[in-house]
Amino acid sequence: MTNPSNVTGAAVATAGLSTHGLDPQKAVHWNLSAAELIEAAVRRGEGRLAADGGFRTETAPHTGRSPNDKFTVKEPGCAEVVDWGSVNVPIAPAHYDALRDDIVAYLNQRELFVRDARAGADPDHAIGVRVVTPSAWHNLFAYNMFLRPDPSELEGMEPDFTVLHAPEMEADPERHGTRSTTAVVVNFAEGVVLICGTRYAGEIKKSIFGALNYRLPDQGVLPMHCSANVGDGGDVALFFGLSGTGKTTLSADTERGLIGDDEHGWSDDGVFNFEGGCYAKTIRLSPEGEPEIFNATRRFGTILENVILRADGSIDYDDATITQNTRASYPIEFIPNAVTPSRGGHPRNVVFLTADAFGVLPPIARLTPDQAQYHFLSGYTAKVAGTERGVTEPRATFSACFGAPFLPLHPSAYAEMLGERLERHEAGVWLVNTGWTGGPYGVGSRMKLAHTRAMVRAALAGRLDAIDTVADPVFGLAVPVSVPGVPAEVLQPRSTWADADAYDAQAAKLATMFRDNFAQYADRVSDGVKAAGPKG
Repeated sequence: MTNPSNVTGAAVATAGLSTHGLDPQKAVHWNLSAAELIEAAVRRGEGRLAADGGFRTETAPHTGRSPNDKFTVKEPGCAEVVDWGSVNVPIAPAHYDALRDDIVAYLNQRELFVRDARAGADPDHAIGVRVVTPSAWHNLFAYNMFLRPDPSELEGMEPDFTVLHAPEMEADPERHGTRSTTAVVVNFAEGVVLICGTRYAGEIKKSIFGALNYRLPDQGVLPMHCSANVGDGGDVALFFGLSGTGKTTLSADTERGLIGDDEHGWSDDGVFNFEGGCYAKTIRLSPEGEPEIFNATRRFGTILENVILRADGSIDYDDATITQNTRASYPIEFIPNAVTPSRGGHPRNVVFLTADAFGVLPPIARLTPDQAQYHFLSGYTAKVAGTERGVTEPRATFSACFGAPFLPLHPSAYAEMLGERLERHEAGVWLVNTGWTGGPYGVGSRMKLAHTRAMVRAALAGRLDAIDTVADPVFGLAVPVSVPGVPAEVLQPRSTWADADAYDAQAAKLATMFRDNFAQYADRVSDGVKAAGPKG
């Protein structure tokens, strides 16, 4: 079936949307170009152009994902497969049907923008994605973030997953079985995602990531919340980490090609990107620290989400008036050294990133295979004071596989797949702390990006392989005694604290948090993995 670029009136019923129960009464725009979408967004008052060409828009009050409003339809096909609980919250089919009917009725009365795209750069494991939204800029987000098929691929495309997106419509908790007026609901059996009550664009891409996390393990593919890059010799590196730990920053390296900045699969053939774009944090972005990302944010076609513009239309990267989670969405080709197609071989190195606000983890350490599974299941980072209401001191955050909100299956399923691949391909695994040194948040200082880059580059180049290590007495990690370009005292966190006793107390506190969190996985892992955690 041909998907025309612009169809109006009743003709849309024959243009591919009727399969979703849609019968729109206003104009429907199919697969518009970035320029056409920006023109439409400006015309409709959805945002404004920044001085350097990016399109600035605002999503408040939702400036991040709404994990407490995410639901999965509990139907027979997935009832015994999904790891139900606080992450995968079930919703009854009847409530899903009511919400879908109301979203369809809502969309039928609005001008619509439809995007057909693909998720997965490996054609053997890709899925077709359709996004239907009444918002031009959200359609541009889908254009930026998913892979963009050529016209011949679009001809007759039938999606595997369809996102019905109604950002301004509010859910009714009583009628729809939701917790609030916001809802993100996935139905794996129907291949449908419903989103309402939030303008935050990240919900669109993360919902499809969740779908791939459900589907791909059955195909022998490990889905991963990580960035990936590759050196001139074909050596692939993966960077796992939660938001704010440096996945995007460290993978966008002028010395290496960028495969992708957030979501990948690891198949028998190697690594492949799920996406066609980047979704970078922009708070305190600078041309010195992150030149590739900085330049990408200043191009026509980039979406600037919740950033503050000065009176002259220039971007104030340091202004967090709306949120610390300011973002830029842009096609991956806006990064000069992006790899096309976005695929690579089997990883030679895997990096786990953590922003330790307690200031006690070493800045870099080599992990054993058992430690790798332990820290993958732990998925540790720390929130700092001021980032969320009620957070007044560093707070440990454990997110399994560095992406718990997106895992439909039990985390051990993904950890077992990672462990098998690490062993088979003899990949080195590193834990890198991009957080605090010399004391906790509020006392110490953030690790210098230049030092972190030097450590990561040395690890990926093999320059640390012959360097002696010392075991951290609390966490049992093998810490290099030297790294080229990094002061030796930085490598041992205890020596950077003015008060060694205070360090010991803080380290013991975090070690206890690790052990308490890992208790939930103890009956699903080997004795070696159970023993791979903190020693103190």
